[in-house]
Amino acid sequence: MPDSSRTDAFPQDFVWGVAAAAHQIEGAAYEDGKGLSTWDVYCKDPENVWRGQNADVACDHYHRYREDVDLMKAIGLRGYRLSICWPRVLPEGTGPVNEKGLDFYDRLIDALLDAGVEPYITLFHWDFPQALFYRGGWLNRHSPEWFAEYVGVVVDRLSDRVSWWMTHNEIQNVIGYGHGEGVVAPGLTLPIADQLRAGHHALMAHGRAVQVIRSRAVKEARIGWAPVPKPFIPATESPDDIAAARQAMLSVAESGVFCTTWWSDPVHAGAYPEDGLRHYGADAPQVQPGDMETIQQPLDFFGMNVYFGSRVRAGGDKGYEVLDDAVGSPLTAFEAPVTPAAMYWSPRFCWERYQLPILITENGMSLIDWVTADGKVHDPMRIDYLRTYLTQAKRAIDEGVPIKGYFHWSIIDNFEWIHGYKQRHGLVHVDYPTQQRTMKDSGHWYRDLIQRNGAGLADG
Repeated sequence: MPDSSRTDAFPQDFVWGVAAAAHQIEGAAYEDGKGLSTWDVYCKDPENVWRGQNADVACDHYHRYREDVDLMKAIGLRGYRLSICWPRVLPEGTGPVNEKGLDFYDRLIDALLDAGVEPYITLFHWDFPQALFYRGGWLNRHSPEWFAEYVGVVVDRLSDRVSWWMTHNEIQNVIGYGHGEGVVAPGLTLPIADQLRAGHHALMAHGRAVQVIRSRAVKEARIGWAPVPKPFIPATESPDDIAAARQAMLSVAESGVFCTTWWSDPVHAGAYPEDGLRHYGADAPQVQPGDMETIQQPLDFFGMNVYFGSRVRAGGDKGYEVLDDAVGSPLTAFEAPVTPAAMYWSPRFCWERYQLPILITENGMSLIDWVTADGKVHDPMRIDYLRTYLTQAKRAIDEGVPIKGYFHWSIIDNFEWIHGYKQRHGLVHVDYPTQQRTMKDSGHWYRDLIQRNGAGLADG
């Protein structure tokens, strides 16, 4: 068991975990009756992904899951956040069940439990069935029922062993990038009104999924979701700058759909935020009787993916001003800013508004690392990233924010969507031609941190 004797340790019941997603690691894209997803189709156009790469094989996790679970056990993980591939279970999205697909997840869940790793299931991590996309996808008002049917199949099979469930992962990115900017699957460039309509149906699908889990789960279910709030960090810790950062994070004032409250308020409070309705005006979705009652279902935790934030200060027409990053500020290989304070302010502001226990469902950094001549993978920048971000999470916990767990993205290097295999996020390196796994220095560091239950972060 993790050591909690030191005063700087994390809470005794803190969940140290990792995360991954089906499309990014499983491979076996055309095996054992799996249907096509929108990402399978999107990757068929070599212009859509870096160097024309795809996830047909990816990390071959479908065949190598036992090896990957052994790595999780070696690290000492308490939780693994995985996703279910919808068209692997229901090849057409609805209708006949693919038993071989369900059998895979049966075996995976059993292997995790045998290794002492708690499964945390995400039901939709972007691999939407292509057959349902042809029927309108999230634009179709029937899509919540399609999702509910799929969720029922998964819950009926796995809920005798699974307690933790998440509905959507980063649904605002699915809508904004996939239905607005057209830079991820399904590659649509819809007007904002259609984006918001698709988003409304996806939120209804979330609610229907919660209803299905509550009514059919065998084990007591703990349910949440995993949005990606848009963090804002106060330039200083003056009351004015903190208020400005809070306002920026909890308002709908920017173009597009990348905001926090438009998505989270309906789920947790049963209504779209008033400033969002004013901002979108006639483009806001037409809410029919019963929609909000469907969307707002009792949840047990607030999942959030946290990577980086923007610094703001008080002032300007909106009450806050977004500041440019300083010249030479640290960046990941994605050219994303490294802002550890996002791990403090984002949970704090969301806790203040929604009052639910928090799971950090994703956090990590991309590097371009490799196996060196000594046969090891040295990634000191990732270790420093983890140390500084987790230090901020501990600060939030110490100040009363109920962060209950941390899931590092990701357990192994994987297919990083439109960036193919250029970016590496894993604690474990994957040599894709051979599928050889090599634990990185960061994986060893994380193992040691878990053994100490997070104590000694300040020591490096």
